[in-house]
Amino acid sequence: MPGIDVRHFTHLQAAELRPLLLDVYAEVYADEAKSDPFASVERFGAGLDGWSRREGWTCVIGYDGDQAVGYAYGAPLPARAPWWGGLLSTVPEDVVAETGTRTYALSELMVRVPWRKTGTARQLHDALLAGRLEERATLLVDQSHPKVHALYASWGWTTLGDLRPRIPDAPLFHAMLLDLPLR
Repeated sequence: MPGIDVRHFTHLQAAELRPLLLDVYAEVYADEAKSDPFASVERFGAGLDGWSRREGWTCVIGYDGDQAVGYAYGAPLPARAPWWGGLLSTVPEDVVAETGTRTYALSELMVRVPWRKTGTARQLHDALLAGRLEERATLLVDQSHPKVHALYASWGWTTLGDLRPRIPDAPLFHAMLLDLPLR
């Protein structure tokens, strides 16, 4: 579905975006939230608040007319970021050493059902990461979603290892990396 309008935002607009981001999340994850405490809107909202308070937080929202179709957001990992604390795979220390400017964490990417399989997810992904100054990006993919993992791999992401965030009820994830800038 070509022609979505992608709009860019920073942490300065986070408070005004919050209701929209929560509404889209609640729709996209409605089934999971019924049985999985990790997928609850309240837990997501707390995570959103933590991410969006960061000065480097950026967000892109895709619109079809005046309707939000999906979004992506993230922020640079700070020096000594807890992001890698739940890593279960052994990797060299220098791979997970953060400087505050080395790695951009893509925290969320979601698209509402009517716009799935239209290229919208890739458009949001690329818009969020375009022009980033970090040398790489990272994200986590729930291991119970192999199709999502395969999609990211097809976009050039590589799997670093297994990671379980130190968050109550967190599932097991694949930690993935992507070299920046996008090519």
